[in-house]
Amino acid sequence: MEILVRRFASTYVARCLSTSLTRSASNFRTRFPSKIGSLCSFSHSSVTTEGDAAVNCLGFRTWHNGGGTFHHSASIDPTAVVEIGAVVHSNSVVGPSVHIGSGSVIGHAVTIGQSTKIGFNVALSNCTVGDFCVIHNGVCVGQDGFGFFVDEQGTMKKKPQMLNVKIGMNVEIGSNTCIDRGSWRDTIIGNNTKIDNLVQIGHNVIIGDCCLLCGQVGIAGSVTIGDYVTLGGRVAIRDHVSVGSKVRLAALSCVTKDIKEPGDYGGFPAIPISAWRRHVAKHSLASRKK
Repeated sequence: MEILVRRFASTYVARCLSTSLTRSASNFRTRFPSKIGSLCSFSHSSVTTEGDAAVNCLGFRTWHNGGGTFHHSASIDPTAVVEIGAVVHSNSVVGPSVHIGSGSVIGHAVTIGQSTKIGFNVALSNCTVGDFCVIHNGVCVGQDGFGFFVDEQGTMKKKPQMLNVKIGMNVEIGSNTCIDRGSWRDTIIGNNTKIDNLVQIGHNVIIGDCCLLCGQVGIAGSVTIGDYVTLGGRVAIRDHVSVGSKVRLAALSCVTKDIKEPGDYGGFPAIPISAWRRHVAKHSLASRKK
């Protein structure tokens, strides 16, 4: 008899508790409807199915090939791989045989050409990427360039950065390289250009075809570079400078004015390599005499 009484009491308490929790939840939804809505992407009740893919209230689904996430308005070729943890946002286009690594984010309206390989933790926004490219881990493309000015009141203001980055075909971009979007013209990387790790390419830069940019190169805004240009490690190019085709710059050089003739250059400021070598030899000899 005592056991039956205990069971009855526990059942009665459970029912009372369930009723109380239901009323509390109902009151919370009535008082804070926006809070409930903001959590909809994490709620099982907000998930529906379209075909074989689960769709949450924000319009994202799970991609069948790799387990990544994509927006329902994105156009992804069935042969593309979007690894788990990667996200493809609205109106993006992903071509055949593209591979997107875990942690990468493909922003709104980005286009990626066929057979392009994208590593881990890559961020692409405001850009188009051509066919057969390789973009290594940690690359950022399409973020705002560094453009500011001081107005008449002495306040620092940001210049609008509204244009895009256009990456050609068969381009390779090394880890942790950053390429800024344009402000008055698109930033362009030509076909077959190869970029090493830790390179900074500013807004409005145009780089021609078949160029080589070694590690830690820094290119300021609105620079124009021709075809078949080679920049050694840690070369710096100031803003609004033009470098002609078939120019090679030695490591640690700094370009401060236009270079129009093809050939080898070095030093700070960059001068023809033969003149730079004579200058280095002269100063080396003078330091020995001291």
